[in-house]
Amino acid sequence: MAAFFSGFSEPPQHEAPEPLEGPVVATVTGGTIIWFALFLIQLPFYGWFDDHGHTWWIWTCLAGGGLGLIGIWYVRRRDAAIRRDAAARNAAEPDGPGASAAR
Repeated sequence: MAAFFSGFSEPPQHEAPEPLEGPVVATVTGGTIIWFALFLIQLPFYGWFDDHGHTWWIWTCLAGGGLGLIGIWYVRRRDAAIRRDAAARNAAEPDGPGASAAR
């Protein structure tokens, strides 16, 4: 088996980059609003969707909105946990944040 892979080189090992942090709560909230808006826009046309066999479009939008509510709950708790951790780390430093840079 080793002979089969002998022609392949090992992939280069790189350090993983830091994860990007952005306005996660706003992004998830915006997406949730869009899903609910699409549900409400399509709801008056339920008969047309039913006639053409596309009612799943309506229910997909409702499911997206519902999952978005779970996502909002999750990312808000995540942001709060990140803030608590940062505050605990700053409080654990002996002279406060940036004290070593001032010396």
